[in-house]
Order: sequence, then C-alpha cells, then structure tokens
Amino acid sequence: MEEVFSRRKIVNATELKYLNERSDARGWAQMLSHLGLIAGLGYAHYLVMGTWWVLLTGFGLGVALNFLYAAQHELSHWTVFKTKGLNEFWGRVIGFFMLFPRDFDLIMHYSHHRFTQNWDKDGELVREPYTLKTFLLWMIGITYWRNRIWGILRRARGVIIEPYIHANEEAKVIRESRLHLLAYAAIAAASVYFQTWVVLTFWIIPLIATKPVHQLQNTIEHLGLSHNHDILNNTRSTRTNFFMRWLCWQMPYHTAHHSFPSVPFWKLRELNDKIENTCGEVHRMGWIEFQIEAVKRLMAKDEDGYPMDEVWIVPVKGGRTVRVES
Repeated sequence: MEEVFSRRKIVNATELKYLNERSDARGWAQMLSHLGLIAGLGYAHYLVMGTWWVLLTGFGLGVALNFLYAAQHELSHWTVFKTKGLNEFWGRVIGFFMLFPRDFDLIMHYSHHRFTQNWDKDGELVREPYTLKTFLLWMIGITYWRNRIWGILRRARGVIIEPYIHANEEAKVIRESRLHLLAYAAIAAASVYFQTWVVLTFWIIPLIATKPVHQLQNTIEHLGLSHNHDILNNTRSTRTNFFMRWLCWQMPYHTAHHSFPSVPFWKLRELNDKIENTCGEVHRMGWIEFQIEAVKRLMAKDEDGYPMDEVWIVPVKGGRTVRVES
C-alpha cells in the first residue's frame, strides 16, 4: 500500500513490531467474554420461554451471535491468538455457526484488503451497484442470507463463480462447503428425530432476525467512499460507544485496521490515535447517521451515479476528506 501513502510516516519499524505483537491472554479474554455473553443471553432466553420477554432476550441473543463474525474476521487475520492453531480452530467453529465457511471467508477477505473498493477485484464488491431497493434488501438481511445459503449450496455442487477464488483454491472451498452441508443436515436430522426446536430457537431464528443490526456495521465501512486505492479515503471508521466497540472486536477503528491489517484488534485504538495525530482525522460516522445519509443519497440516484473518486456519504455537518501523499 506504499503507492497510496507512506506507512513509515505513521509508524516506524520498531513501533510496528510492538503493535503487531499477539497475545493468547488477550485473545482468550475477548473470546470467552463474548461467548459468555451469548451463553448468558441464551440462558435468559430459556428462562423466559412462553412469555413476551422472549422477544427481548431473542433480540439480544441474535445480536451477540451476529457480531461473532467480528471474531471470525479477526481470526482470519491470525491476530486473535499468538498460538496460530487457535486462530484456525476458532475460525472454523465460528464460521460454521455464522453459515460463513472459514476458507471461503479468508480468501474473500484477503481480496478485500488487497483490492479495497476495486469494483473488479474486491471480494466484498462482487455485486451490482446499489439502488435504494437493493440496499434496503441487503440491510434487512434478505439478500444477505440468500447469498450466504445459496453460495454454500452452489460451491458444494462444485460451481465456483467468484473471481477472487483461484484455481488452486477451488478444491478446498468445495470440500469445505460439502462438509458444512453434511453437518447442517446432520443437525437438522437430529432435531427432527428428537423433536426439538432448540436449534431454531437459540441459533437460527435469532441469527436471521437480528441481521439488520449487524448490517449497520457491515454497510458503514466503505459504502459512499472513494473507489481509488487510497485507504484514508476508501475506508470509514465508526463513531460508537465502548460496549459496541467491544462487541465488534474494535472494528469501528476500521481505517486503522485497513491501514495495518496485521495489528491485533486490541491495539487498534492506539494505532488509530497515531494515524490521526500524523494524518489528521479519518472518515468517521455514527451508524444511524450513516444510514440516514445513505438512504437520502440513494433516493436521489443509484450508487453508480456518483464519481468513482468521490466521497459521497459524509457526516450531516460536513465531512473531511483526508489525503496523505507518499
């Protein structure tokens, strides 16, 4: 990414070595606390079965489950644990429950970082430009879940259409999809055999129903920013509170994460401060503020109606475009 800005102006080699340090203790603390929240909410959900309180506990459980993708994301960067095998193990476990197989996610996410906001190569931009309708369908989760489920089914059939999956990666992606489907089928069969709704009640329904909350983070990170290869102008951080930063595994510091993807989640705030002290304030908006502005813009015209080098979703009180030349 040296062609966009000089990272040496932000951190030197010694500082980067310090920032890149992993910690099993930090990883376990974050992982166990997040899983503990899910377990607690799951237990509360069980206690209030048969009352209207299930709507509240189900909502909380679903949100906590959805934001486990933040863990999978960090695990794909191999930054959660110092012990490498722990990153892969938990990445596969969480990817299974997210309906988002790890190998596929890792390949897609690598292309996202390597070619951020490049319409032809960014794995997260393999879609048509948003219209207001398609954006809202993605936000509420309808097309999100369709893509997730259909994608696993298609790849399990051996059909690979994703341009970012190379020929030498296809076999493991296909095998992974088939293993996931076999496991899902086994769980479904066991549920029918034992006549239990546990899987739907404590996993599938909360996960699917609360996806719009998770989409607040998913959509804010790059939409409405420049498609030029310029990290400080094609990535947006999120203005939120301490609890949500914890639940998101510090991903609201998204510009810092894209600038130095090897830095563990728990050091992103420190890195963000260094970037802003050196380069100036990064693009940042609140979740609801962003959604209001995105809807207004898409009501005016479709996403492809805006110039590729333009930052077109900015804070209500005015945005600041920051460029750092190497």
